[in-house]
Amino acid sequence: MNKEEILETIDGMTVRELAELVEAIEERYDVSAQAVAPMAVAAPGAGAPGAAPAEEKTAFKVVLKSPGQQKVQLIKLVKEITGKGLKESKALVDELPTVVKEGLNEEEANSLKARLEEVGAEIELQ
Repeated sequence: MNKEEILETIDGMTVRELAELVEAIEERYDVSAQAVAPMAVAAPGAGAPGAAPAEEKTAFKVVLKSPGQQKVQLIKLVKEITGKGLKESKALVDELPTVVKEGLNEEEANSLKARLEEVGAEIELQ
């Protein structure tokens, strides 16, 4: 499979499938898409100023503001949601505010918010 075939396959994927692909790549290659995101966002913004605002309206971030009283359950849930290890999940919960997941549609973001709030976390959607 060459690069063009891979890109064509990605073009046909849904947002959810793309998010799962990003998670799988992060896990397999021990990388973080968050570290690359500022560079990726800057390049399209330079060539097409209208492109970035359109994406912000359809993509949501789930931001953890406070862990609440059930911190252990929250860490387990964050581990499940992000696919990260226990240590990385604990670090996310300890370093507030923090983005738990980003690039979600409104329905997915609200669903994650509800799950996190069930264990007492204070969540904000951006």
